[in-house]
Amino acid sequence: MDTDLAQKAIDEALKGDWKEATKTNLQILKTNPQDIDALNRLARAYAEKGEFGKAKKSAEKVIKIDQFNPIATKALNRWKVAKRGKMENGAGTGAEVFLEETGKTKQISLLHLGDAKLLAKLNAGDRVKLTPHAHRVSVLTHDDKYIGRLPDDLAARLRKLIKIGNQYEVFIKSTDSNDVKVFIRETYRSTELANIPSFPAEKIEYVSFTPPELVRKNEESPVTTFEEE
Repeated sequence: MDTDLAQKAIDEALKGDWKEATKTNLQILKTNPQDIDALNRLARAYAEKGEFGKAKKSAEKVIKIDQFNPIATKALNRWKVAKRGKMENGAGTGAEVFLEETGKTKQISLLHLGDAKLLAKLNAGDRVKLTPHAHRVSVLTHDDKYIGRLPDDLAARLRKLIKIGNQYEVFIKSTDSNDVKVFIRETYRSTELANIPSFPAEKIEYVSFTPPELVRKNEESPVTTFEEE
């Protein structure tokens, strides 16, 4: 396997340059027609361009070589329920959207998942959206199809933050029939919440030998006030 070409194909996919990714993977397959990784990458590239017939053929070649290959199997199952030649939410997004920022990003598994056929159409990188309700926050597709719900504790926090003025973008991080993970990023913080992170770090309990003078409470801290509401 040409490792330089393989890395080139991966980089092109991460940048969402599916045309060049297709060319590079085809070049690899000229030398080694049974390169499973290249075939899977090629299938993804074709799918992202809307060429599902070619994508399916590439994935089927993988199955002939490796009958239980999870990537090709999942892709074929997903494309069986795809309609009108395109996947839900359009093209995927580069890996850069998943860069973590302390206090501003969070990855979480959804609860009470929606229809399995809809979930099968989702891809990592698909942009979705938060929809707050009175007692929950749902995650929906761009055309308002239900995917799942945030856990209650996170939902309660984000409902308050969104009501005050914060804004967020959400992407599918990974998906299968039993688990959908989303990546949430704060894109705008209200001036009223300037010192309040959307996703605070886990609280650390003070150990017994911590000197009392180092343990202080700021009764007027906006963070404390928000957290205790």
